[in-house]
Amino acid sequence: MAETRMIEVLIVDDETGFTDVLAKRLLKRRIHAVKTHSGTEAIQMLRQKTFHCAVLDLKMEDMDGIEVLRFFGKMVPDMPVIMLTGHGCEDTAKEGMALGAAAYLIKPCGLEDLIQTIKNAAGDHHE
Repeated sequence: MAETRMIEVLIVDDETGFTDVLAKRLLKRRIHAVKTHSGTEAIQMLRQKTFHCAVLDLKMEDMDGIEVLRFFGKMVPDMPVIMLTGHGCEDTAKEGMALGAAAYLIKPCGLEDLIQTIKNAAGDHHE
């Protein structure tokens, strides 16, 4: 039986404690997370590496998640993006989904919910 490859996910969130814990937990589930802590850093990383999907915080210091989502959409239109925020509002969710986000989760969300959403978003992109 062939072993499935690890899912490669780009995490974009300015809360370093959150990204550190999340990356460790995801790795145990065969999901390799590359952590970035700003929109600028995420865009630079996306130029260097290919990902199956991205988890994107909407509220960050340097640029907001919707702005980053627009860049991602131009750079890699086929990469699913999961929006994640502690500052959720329905209008932002609708705007993000209209711009092509694959899903929208509100922090704190359960780890299993996030993992399932990542697996669903990565789907056949990682097989």
